[in-house]
Amino acid sequence: MSIQPVLLPTDLLVFILVLCAAALAVHARRQPPLREAWLRVGEHPAAMASASILLVFALIGLLDSLHYRPQLPPGKDAAAKTVYSSEVLSALDALLAPLRAQTEKTYSAPFARRLFQRETMEAPGGGQTRDFPRLQYGARHLQDGDSLPADVAMRLAWTPLAALAVSGCALLALALIMARGRACRPGEAIRLILAGRTALAWRSALIVLFAAALLTAAVAALGPHYHMLGTDKVGQDVLYLSLKSIRTGLVIGTLTTLIMLPFAAALGIAAGYLGGWVDDLIQYIYTVLNSIPSVLLIAASVLMMQVMIDTHPQWFDTAAQRSDARLLALCAILGITSWTNLCRLLRGETLKLRELDYVQAARAFGASTPVILRRHILPNVMHIVLITVVMDFSGLVLAEAVLSYVGIGVDPSTISFGSMINMARAELAREPVVWWSLVSAFVFMLLLVLAANLLADAVRDAFDPRLRRGR
Repeated sequence: MSIQPVLLPTDLLVFILVLCAAALAVHARRQPPLREAWLRVGEHPAAMASASILLVFALIGLLDSLHYRPQLPPGKDAAAKTVYSSEVLSALDALLAPLRAQTEKTYSAPFARRLFQRETMEAPGGGQTRDFPRLQYGARHLQDGDSLPADVAMRLAWTPLAALAVSGCALLALALIMARGRACRPGEAIRLILAGRTALAWRSALIVLFAAALLTAAVAALGPHYHMLGTDKVGQDVLYLSLKSIRTGLVIGTLTTLIMLPFAAALGIAAGYLGGWVDDLIQYIYTVLNSIPSVLLIAASVLMMQVMIDTHPQWFDTAAQRSDARLLALCAILGITSWTNLCRLLRGETLKLRELDYVQAARAFGASTPVILRRHILPNVMHIVLITVVMDFSGLVLAEAVLSYVGIGVDPSTISFGSMINMARAELAREPVVWWSLVSAFVFMLLLVLAANLLADAVRDAFDPRLRRGR
């Protein structure tokens, strides 16, 4: 076998989270109220476009979660033992191999032919001169007299056709499914989709699919020949770093929520329903946590975890496992310190629900407390849980960027938006400014957070019963 599969702890949790999301989708499909609420979400073009963007990011994150160790070239002895590299790669690394392997000496601007700073070079006629040397990989196929814009335009000529083909196939498949469900012709279904007169805003999803296919085709056409977003201080391709940062942001946003949710739900519902000393104790706990500056608490916890990791190197076979352990520890720390807001919301809602007639009737008929909590309280607070989870996702992504910026975030070997911003901040004082690393991280993070926020607004409008009654 030419590769050795590697399952990191965060990979396992990501796959479990995907299975849970699939199970919840099947459950929502079978429950009419949930199905109707999600249909209301899908009616909004902005929500469907945002969900499509998040699905693209999720696909990139899943590809980056399929890790393996490549086999090293065999030695002279044919009977030698198979040896695998200590470097852990992913399926995304394999797809982006030209971007990952083509490392320059230092900074280069987007679509540049030469390095960003001058170096002492040997002059053709003898002696030395200060000039910008040619890049080792970027635009190496061009001669000095060749036109770079003409070459880029020629290589991009086929990309709109490829994007149209992909989106056209998706449109045809969707039209066939709709035609079968509505008992109409596929042509009529296509007209309804393109006119935006379907129950779900499929036209917005197809527009996002076309844009994603166009960008993918552009990367495939130009990535092996140019550094489309430039290179960083050590010559790594910035587009490659930006795509690799997506998994870190998704892991921070989703796994932290997965860790935080049981704490918040159990303690918030228990405090609101049981009352008495249980309520006082839980309120005391989250009041104390809220009184401690969150950055100091997270910093102290991360540094303690880092000391534990450094003093036990035998726990990790590769550097990737070591950095993944710190990433998982950061998720746990953020989850433990961020459950208080949801707990307070659930406590307040449970205080109201326990006084309603159906809960009082269940108690009068002798239903036990666990049964009441499971069948009457929990289903009626799930809209708060869902809304809070979706809205907190963007905040956690931004929190990782801030923590990495101040040096207490992910491991330095882990690529993330925060580490990109942290490395780029010192270059803003240069003249001319090295701007592309910061702008690239900002744009990718903006797309991720903005899509999550727009989807969160639609989910809140669809699931909040008070907003539905106001219509």
